[in-house]
Amino acid sequence: MTFSVLAALTLAQATVNPWNLPLGNARTLTVGQGTFDQSGRATSAAAIAEALDGHRFVLVGESHDNMDHKRFCAELVDALVARGRNVSVGFEMFTRPNQKNLAPWSLGKWTEAEFIEKANWKAQWGFDFAIYRPLFESVRKHKLPMVALNVPRDWVRAVGQGGPGNLPAEAKGQVPAFDPSYEPHRQFFQAMIGGHPMADQRRLDNMISAQVLWDVGMADSALKWMDARPRTPGRIMVMLAGSGHAGYQAGINHRITERTGERVPTVIGLSGETVTVSSTLGDWFVVTPEPTP
Repeated sequence: MTFSVLAALTLAQATVNPWNLPLGNARTLTVGQGTFDQSGRATSAAAIAEALDGHRFVLVGESHDNMDHKRFCAELVDALVARGRNVSVGFEMFTRPNQKNLAPWSLGKWTEAEFIEKANWKAQWGFDFAIYRPLFESVRKHKLPMVALNVPRDWVRAVGQGGPGNLPAEAKGQVPAFDPSYEPHRQFFQAMIGGHPMADQRRLDNMISAQVLWDVGMADSALKWMDARPRTPGRIMVMLAGSGHAGYQAGINHRITERTGERVPTVIGLSGETVTVSSTLGDWFVVTPEPTP
């Protein structure tokens, strides 16, 4: 279960709003549906693409059941391509061993049905493929490389059960050592699971360590992909992951920054007629209707 799925299951019981935490130099924004910057001003995918000039990464945080978030991500990809950027797209939805099964889709060699089967979509992710179709269609239209960001779930499960020292032997050397004590991440995670202390502190620590492993692993996958290619000004990776891996510069973005010094601009997808958020939750916010059950 990913951080963002866990959040969806527990958000109704939250005693604090995880999207409106006083982290950093935060201000509270209440906005309606649309695309907004940190000041609450309306913006667009094209304007965001322009603001990304000079950046190697952008992280798009999404709700897994919200197709509109994937539509926006596709719009952003289209806008970056239109600006002449050399775009690749990284997916939380695929684990590293599945990398070999991604290019045939981008290159138009497989039908959608073949891609779903051969990329093992149902076992890898499980959400309805149609929800993600807008982004996959954009990738295919532009013949863009796709990158499997996620680490095998067995690794995350092992750390969730026994802490960082329980990382399987085959995983050692495949991800960098990590420190799970980053306080903004800890506060965000606790808010996402209800905002109240857990009686079992060790269980909470292990859960946080598992989520940090996810973030560290996906950041590592993204960096390995980008660093293996010429560092040209136009190259950029659009990373799609649950918003719980993106908020407050505390997830994948933080793990890239701590290794490289590069700040990772972040878009956060939210749902509702209006939402109240902290200005430090993301650089931009995409607010869309609640998904239809």
